[in-house]
Amino acid sequence: QVQLVQSGGGLVRPGGSLTLSCAASGFTFSNYNLYWYRQYPEKAREFVASVTNSGTPLAYADSVKGRFTISRDNDKNTTTLQMNGLKPEDTAVYYCNVVVWSPDRGRYAAWGQGTQVTVSS
Repeated sequence: QVQLVQSGGGLVRPGGSLTLSCAASGFTFSNYNLYWYRQYPEKAREFVASVTNSGTPLAYADSVKGRFTISRDNDKNTTTLQMNGLKPEDTAVYYCNVVVWSPDRGRYAAWGQGTQVTVSS
C-alpha cells in the first residue's frame, strides 16, 4: 500500500524558512517523479514543484521559483521541499504527491496527509 507521510511545516515570519519532508513506502520509490502541491482554503490544489525519479528538479511554479528547492533521497525514500524567503501568500496546506501504477488499480495518485504552513508576523 502506497503511503506518504509528511513532516515539517508550522508558523514562520515573512522572510523565514521552513523545510517540508515526505517519507514514502509501498512502491518502488526510485521509479517515479515526485510532486509538491499546496491548497488555499476553498481552492483547488495547485502545483508547487516536481523532481524526476533520479533527483533532477523538473519544474517550479512561477510564484516559488528562486525561493523553493525540491530534492529527494532515493536511499531514504524521502523528498524534501526547502522553502526560503517565505511570504504571507505562501500560507497554505502543502501536500506531497506521486502518481504510481499497480496491476490491480492501474495508474492512480497518492497524497500525503497535508502540512500547514503559515507565514505571518
